[in-house]
Amino acid sequence: MRSRASCNCTSASAVLPAASRRLPSSRAFCSGGVHPARAATRQTAANSRPILSVGFCVVRMGAGGSIAARASQGRHILWTRFNVFPEKPNHWLPSFARAFCLLLAVAQLGQAEEAVPPPKPRIVLVEDKSALREFDVDNAKVAEMVAEGMRRLTGRPSAAAAWLSLVTPADTVGIKVNSVPGPIGGTRKAVVDAVVRGLLEARLPPDRIIIWDQSLASLRAAGYDGLAKRHGVRLAGSRDAGWDESVVYESPIVGTLVAGDLGFKRGEENASRKSHLSRLLTGELTRIISICPLINHNQAGVSGHVVGLVDGSMDNSRRFRLDSSILSVAVPEILALEDAEQRRYLGDRLVLNITDALFCQYLGQSKCLLHYTAGLGQLRFSTDPVALDVFSIEELKRQRKRLEVDYSPPDSALYKNAALIQLGVSDPARREVVEIFR
Repeated sequence: MRSRASCNCTSASAVLPAASRRLPSSRAFCSGGVHPARAATRQTAANSRPILSVGFCVVRMGAGGSIAARASQGRHILWTRFNVFPEKPNHWLPSFARAFCLLLAVAQLGQAEEAVPPPKPRIVLVEDKSALREFDVDNAKVAEMVAEGMRRLTGRPSAAAAWLSLVTPADTVGIKVNSVPGPIGGTRKAVVDAVVRGLLEARLPPDRIIIWDQSLASLRAAGYDGLAKRHGVRLAGSRDAGWDESVVYESPIVGTLVAGDLGFKRGEENASRKSHLSRLLTGELTRIISICPLINHNQAGVSGHVVGLVDGSMDNSRRFRLDSSILSVAVPEILALEDAEQRRYLGDRLVLNITDALFCQYLGQSKCLLHYTAGLGQLRFSTDPVALDVFSIEELKRQRKRLEVDYSPPDSALYKNAALIQLGVSDPARREVVEIFR
């Protein structure tokens, strides 16, 4: 949390209108909205004394709000008002001195806080080329890579301790995968299998572990039903769980509803500006682990953790793909949606991100295209989805340059917008990368 000071100047005089107009805050938006002077009635002004009352509010700012504000999205959580100019005119001079001292103290506090940067997000890259078998993988070696990556990411002595530093047996853990590209191009089952085994070894109940994506059909087509049955864990689709009518993201962009979206009616015009979160997210999952393949996205740069989590969690999301500028605003704002206790449904529940970079598909988007795929033999771990996705975009660019592929998706503002509302770090200079070669 950061402290901020805002000035609240209230004119209570009908005798000094010119002085009121000269004050810059008389037409400004303060913490409570439009300045009160503009809403004062004539009767109130007539009965007022010719005195100018000035005060300052020191507030603590938290994350939330919309990208459109073009600033850190502040939410006033705690505030204190200091009346520095009392109502007696002959006390203005000492009060002015108090005001100056207060502002100086707040400015110094802000400078002290700015001088301490937030900790750098850590990315742990584990590489083992011997884990690749043409377009298949060695399950045992992948499991070793997952265990080592978790130990190095968390600093815990064992894999079980590493998992328990992020989740508890009381949590309902949702493992988000990308099953749409299929068993080869999507999230590979060997990685998910290693994660599920790690959670079970950490004594998480199997009925509290859910492998999920947008639809059960795509999960079954990718072969996840067999993995779920083998370990006794659950399989779920966000669409199949139903949409929560009380958690809505509304924007001016109109989308056409399709079968499965809330409010869709066959044979009628289905236009809506609303999207809804799945009940799986709002009513069941308490922690999310995102596992994404390293695959290109034509608008966002990578089909990674940020875009993938939103795309798999909401209905009527096709409207956001009309343009990259729409996507770059909608995705971070959806990740920042909050419940009644001001906790983010998605952003605050996402505790771990694993990029499945065993293979890298540098062209295409939602289809498996093996002729545009290179073997890297890597798994990448981070608690910061933004930093990890930016890292993935850099890798995709390197692969296209190495192979002299004359294509590159436009640079998206999505990740800077996500950093703006404190969903992660987009600046490559502010991250730490730990590389482990096996």
